[in-house]
Amino acid sequence: MNDLVFEVTQEADGGFVAECLTEAIFTQADSWDELRENVRDAVRGYCFDKPMPANIRLHLVRDELLATA
Repeated sequence: MNDLVFEVTQEADGGFVAECLTEAIFTQADSWDELRENVRDAVRGYCFDKPMPANIRLHLVRDELLATA
């Protein structure tokens, strides 16, 4: 496993949710710094009997609705 990519979305309350695109790994946090640590912890827990990935990527997805009128 070379890289794990997480899709990160910001919740309406300001928190963040991260979901790995290729493995069943999910986590959430109230701040970006907390999310980064929670993702590392979740990956360590998932990979306890497997090799760790070379990199973990956090991809922030922003969904914004723009009015046309």
